[in-house]
Amino acid sequence: MLSFLNDMPLSLAIGLFVAFAAVIGVVGTRLAHIVDDLADRTGLGEAIAGAVLMGMATSLSGIVLSVSAALRDQPELAMSNALGGIAVQTLFLTAADIAYKRANLEHAAASIGNLMQGTLLLCMLSLLLIGRFSPEVTFWNVHPITPLLFIGYVYGLHLVGKAQANPMWRPSRTRETKVDEPDEQALQQSLTSLWLLFAFLAAILGISGFVLERSASVIAQESGLSQAAVGVLLTSVATSLPELVTTIAAVRRGALTLAVAGIIGGNAFDTLFAAASDIAYRGGSIYHVVPDSVSLWVALSLLMTGVLIMGLIRREEQGPGRIGFESVAIIACYVAGVAMVLFNGSQDAG
Repeated sequence: MLSFLNDMPLSLAIGLFVAFAAVIGVVGTRLAHIVDDLADRTGLGEAIAGAVLMGMATSLSGIVLSVSAALRDQPELAMSNALGGIAVQTLFLTAADIAYKRANLEHAAASIGNLMQGTLLLCMLSLLLIGRFSPEVTFWNVHPITPLLFIGYVYGLHLVGKAQANPMWRPSRTRETKVDEPDEQALQQSLTSLWLLFAFLAAILGISGFVLERSASVIAQESGLSQAAVGVLLTSVATSLPELVTTIAAVRRGALTLAVAGIIGGNAFDTLFAAASDIAYRGGSIYHVVPDSVSLWVALSLLMTGVLIMGLIRREEQGPGRIGFESVAIIACYVAGVAMVLFNGSQDAG
């Protein structure tokens, strides 16, 4: 089976890529409903459930792809998929903002949990940059920044939970603020069946990521595109489809905090793609073998996340085009990043 996926023709690789991207989209829609029900049924709340459950589950396809690429000695694809995914998922919040007609999404979904998740993401991205520019020292082919990423993520979640349990700051309530309230129908559902369905859907996302990695590798080889371009523009978008679908589905369901938390929390978890890829990669520190064009996306993700946090604090009710100023700025940042990737690719080809 593995040899077949490695040696398949370009047409089949493209077909599989499209098919499994569609599978991710369908499964992601259902997953948003399950996580929202689990948030109510378990008492976790939308912010924590979105960050941990939906963030991790929708990231499975991406982490499988990055780790698989690192094992196959494709560090550039592994890291560009991880970092490009963080940027494109932040961009997806603008789609959710457009979908929510009543007000700016960041205005309606402001919460201490989402702000804490955003600052955790800034810290995790900063650690990635520190790893990139620190001395190239490894222990058993693993860079010291890798365990720090895992420790920082777990401790950050602990702080998020404490801040929500005993908040020292609350956003002002307005007529457009959407409060996280339990759904009575969700409280009647079997907790066991919800967990089993959640695990089943998450497994499908993981398998889809494995097939996407194989097909993306073939597309990169046959099309002449660089691994960075394929990772940033192709695989990161495809493996981030669950975030897009679940975020839009959560907005339509009225679970606004869940929608924003799923993106920000998923992005914080996605920084662990790099840590897992460093462990899987046997050629030394993965942070030091990727080109600057990949590291650029860490800086862009830092900028986009900073803008998003400003939007959550500013809470503009209506902005340009009936979306917030942060959505406009995030779109501009992502478009500039894509332009730089394409420009660098053309320079390398020349």
